[in-house]
Amino acid sequence: MDEVRIAVVGLGGRGVGTWLGMLQALPGYRITAICDPLEYLHERAISRLQRPDEVRVYSRYEEVLDDSDVDAVALAVRCREQGALAAMALEAGKHVNCEVPACHSLNDCWRIVLAQERSGKVYQLAEQTRYWGFVEAWRKLVAEGKLGHVTLCEGQYFHYYVGQHFRDPKSGTFVHPSRLADYPEAAGTWMNEMPPIHYLPHELSPMLKVLDDRVVQVVGMSTRPQSYAHPQIQTADMQMALMKTEKDAILRMAASFAQPHPEANYHWYHVQGTGGALEWKRANRDMPKMWLADGQMHDLAEVDWRYERTDAPAEARGSGHGDADYYVHAAFRDAILHGKPLEFDVYRAMDTAAPAVLAAESMAQGSVPLAVPDFRPGPNRPKGAAPT
Repeated sequence: MDEVRIAVVGLGGRGVGTWLGMLQALPGYRITAICDPLEYLHERAISRLQRPDEVRVYSRYEEVLDDSDVDAVALAVRCREQGALAAMALEAGKHVNCEVPACHSLNDCWRIVLAQERSGKVYQLAEQTRYWGFVEAWRKLVAEGKLGHVTLCEGQYFHYYVGQHFRDPKSGTFVHPSRLADYPEAAGTWMNEMPPIHYLPHELSPMLKVLDDRVVQVVGMSTRPQSYAHPQIQTADMQMALMKTEKDAILRMAASFAQPHPEANYHWYHVQGTGGALEWKRANRDMPKMWLADGQMHDLAEVDWRYERTDAPAEARGSGHGDADYYVHAAFRDAILHGKPLEFDVYRAMDTAAPAVLAAESMAQGSVPLAVPDFRPGPNRPKGAAPT
């Protein structure tokens, strides 16, 4: 096998704007099919294909799964569909590279894990931020013991996505809440349906990599399930989760997509240990910072860490998300073609998805603490066996 024959499923902005381009630019991939139930999206996707005559176009997902010329599916679909579609593909013997956040229930988490274990196919959650340059630098500092025992880790994703909570089904146009009267058929997108806290992969994934840890308990809190900033939006302005990890650290993770926020920097992270601290910049004019307790440092010092890696190959440059989009596609390809172990395998993916799902469940139950399962096989659950 010298190439991955892949189907791109989901032909919206992410599927067409990013996935089609990356999969055609990277050696080792050949797009053999595209799929979306919204047929008005097909023409635009076809126009982006380098060899459209060699690509089959489907409206039904089941047709993709029945196609013997498809080895793998790239899932760039609406969030609520990701879990079921990923599991279906694995159960059909296809490899899966899925957009974040992976799934929205523990049942879907387990279905994906069991389908991957039973099929032996590759499953990857295409989360990019774990490949950022500063994340790798922080991981090394923690692994080398420079921060001592890490006691606190924080991450937040505040992005004023107000223009993407509603969409006109006829034109596909995103509709700002203030213009809903002009689009009477506009319906809520996934952002108007999903608890913001579910969208934590870009916070949890990189920070769990830095800590080499997993979450064991979570409690969530939320403002009311309707935006104060834009009452037409039926999701909370702010949601937050406190988490306890296996190595005895406390995590604070927050997500907000409906209230105003400076758009210069969506992500912020902080790691505090008994021997030092690391902090990402809060604004573009700011700088990342570090403090080491044994370094004769009286205050946090600025460090020139960036999203972009200093060791990035040429083909990564400009790939998106601070050059990080390249890595998820290269890793998926190499796992299939060369058997290279995935950095972000199905278990680490669920380490990211499940705490977010349970944080929302905690909110629904009045902010009670909930235990997070370990999805790895062990003495009490053989590989491929459902949990009891």
